[in-house]
Amino acid sequence: PDLIVPPGASPHGHAMRPSEAHALEKAAVVFWIGEALTPWLERGIGSLASDAEVVELLGAEGTSLLSSRDTAIFEHNDDDHDDHDKHDDHDKHDDHAKHDDHDHAHEDDHAKDKHDNHAHEEDSREEHAAHEAGHDHHDHGDTDPHAWLDPENVKAWADLIASTLAKKDPSNAAAYAANAAAAKQRIDAAATAAAAALEAVRGKQFIVFHDAYQYFETRFDMPSAGAISLSDARKPSPARIAEIRDHVRANDIRCVFAEPQFDPGIVSAVSDGAKVRSGVMDPLGAAHRPGPAFYAALLGDLATAMADCLSD
Repeated sequence: PDLIVPPGASPHGHAMRPSEAHALEKAAVVFWIGEALTPWLERGIGSLASDAEVVELLGAEGTSLLSSRDTAIFEHNDDDHDDHDKHDDHDKHDDHAKHDDHDHAHEDDHAKDKHDNHAHEEDSREEHAAHEAGHDHHDHGDTDPHAWLDPENVKAWADLIASTLAKKDPSNAAAYAANAAAAKQRIDAAATAAAAALEAVRGKQFIVFHDAYQYFETRFDMPSAGAISLSDARKPSPARIAEIRDHVRANDIRCVFAEPQFDPGIVSAVSDGAKVRSGVMDPLGAAHRPGPAFYAALLGDLATAMADCLSD
């Protein structure tokens, strides 16, 4: 296999190098998360890998999906986990909630000709959400694309990848199946270890650098209180930083997490005037080389970083 997005590069805005474009051009199969994570790759697949089989993991059967969040501070309730395995249901709920919010905010502007002005209403809704998020919105659409941070998703993808490769290369089907089975065993072991490491700090409040960890938070029951940035594609606005800083000062926030690829000064600005620890989490696992041990190491790093920063 070849990697189009190299270790440590931002999947949201990576610019392909010639070698990566060549790898895409000669591919028989392309596995990708989807356009919501790598919008720039869709055109490359269409022009360079038009003859390849393309497998979008976000749309794969067995993938649990979560809705995107567009606020700096996250509200949590008992229903948060109910839609984790019901993407269709939460899409309908999200659409209804967005419609209500839009009507409340723009009731006077859009009271007439709603059908004829549907496109205009959609644009206004997106602009309103961007404004509320401090103009740092990188639109993922309705679905949070960081689905690889749920180990159950990755187990489903392992089976899908194995079956896809087996159809392309039947003589090695048994090897693909065995590798997938071994991968799922490693993932289960890593998830069990992560849950054990987090048990003592469950319920402690923390802030993440950008909203990439929702799947990990949901799977391990470790909800974050908010995110400094909505996406790693844009810097957070001063208004959003101020909102997070005020929340940290007013609440029992134990830790604010930075990411190795971004300016730590932003975390310092959020932590200013508050007795709060800082830690580092990396949703991309840039410190580890790609290979069979990679995913288990990524889960272990995230759990250890949380446990260390949140512990008494």
